[in-house]
Amino acid sequence: MAPSHSMELPRRIVIGEGNMPDIGGFLVSLAGGGASLVSGPQVRSAVGGIVEGSLYEAGMPYVWHHTSDNTAGSVERIREEIRADHTSIIAGIGGGRSVDAAKAAAAGLDMPYVSVPTAASHDGMASPFASVRGERPHSVVVSAPLGVFVDIDVIRRAPARLLASGCGDLVANIIAVSDWRLGHRRTGEYYGIYSASLARMSADIVMENAAAFAEGGTDARMVVEALISAGVASCIAGSSRPCSGAEHLFSHALDRIAPGRGLHGEKCGLGSIMMAELHGLDWESIAGALRDVGAPTSAAQVGLGEAEVIEALCTAQELRPERYTILREANLDHDLARDLAVRTGVL
Repeated sequence: MAPSHSMELPRRIVIGEGNMPDIGGFLVSLAGGGASLVSGPQVRSAVGGIVEGSLYEAGMPYVWHHTSDNTAGSVERIREEIRADHTSIIAGIGGGRSVDAAKAAAAGLDMPYVSVPTAASHDGMASPFASVRGERPHSVVVSAPLGVFVDIDVIRRAPARLLASGCGDLVANIIAVSDWRLGHRRTGEYYGIYSASLARMSADIVMENAAAFAEGGTDARMVVEALISAGVASCIAGSSRPCSGAEHLFSHALDRIAPGRGLHGEKCGLGSIMMAELHGLDWESIAGALRDVGAPTSAAQVGLGEAEVIEALCTAQELRPERYTILREANLDHDLARDLAVRTGVL
C-alpha cells in the first residue's frame, strides 16, 4: 500500500502576451492587503514601472525587496524585511533566483506567494521546491505557489540561452522518471504513474518539437506551459521525484565544485545525456534535441573542465544518498566516469 502524501496545487495560473499591466488585478484577486515584491535590480528596471502602475490602479500597496542571489543569507535578510512590511502576499518577480528567494522567504513566514517568472530557464516557476544556496546547494520543500503569472512577451525578450536552459530542464524529466521507476523496482518506494506520465509528457514536448524549434525558433509559450506542467507533476507526486534524478544530482554537484558556471537547465541537460547512456536509453536523440534548441551538449560550452565533470559524476549520488538513481548501480570511478563523458561527447 502506497503511503499517503499531500498535494498542493496553484490556485490560479495566468499566461498571456503583453499582460503584465494586469498583474495588479491578479494579485488583488488572490489576497487583500499589500504585496511584498522580491526581484533583482535589472528586472525591476525592465518591468518595475509597469508593475507599479498596475498595483496603483488596483489599489494595492507594495514594497520592493532586491536580491541578487538565492543564498541562505539573502533569504533570511528578505524574510526579516518582509516581516516588517505587514503585507498579505509575496511576489517573486524575475528569474529563478528571485522566485526561489521569494518561495523560501514565504515558507519561513507562513505567507502565500505568487511566481512571476521573467525567464523560462527551469521548472521552478510552479513547483513546491526552492533552491537555496548554502555550504551545500540543495532544494527545500515549500508550499506550491498560490498563483503563477506569466507574460510571454517578457519571456521572449529574455536572452535565448535562458529558454534553451528551460528546455534542458524539461528533457531531464526523461532521466528523472526512469530513475524514479528504477527506485520503485529496487526499493519499493512510491511511484506515481500519473505524475510520472505528466513529467514525461513535458519532456516529450521538447523532444518532438526540437527540430521545428531549430528551424523556426523555440516556441516560448509551449515551453512555459510544459515547465508549469512539470512543476504541477511534482505537486501531485508530493516530491521532486518526477523532475529530479541523477541528472539533477550531477548539476547540484557542479554547483558545489564549479559555482557560477553554466545554468541549472544546461547542466541538467548535460547530465541527461550521460545518464541516458547509463540507463541504456537513446542518449544521441537527447543530445540532438538539446543541440536543436540551442542548449549545450559539451562541458566546454559552459566553461567546465574534465576534472570537474569527472568529480561531479563520482560524487553526485552522495548529495542525496537516500534517493535511488542509476548512479547507485553504475558505481563510477574516475576512469569509468571519464569514459562515460567521452563516449557521449560531453568531454
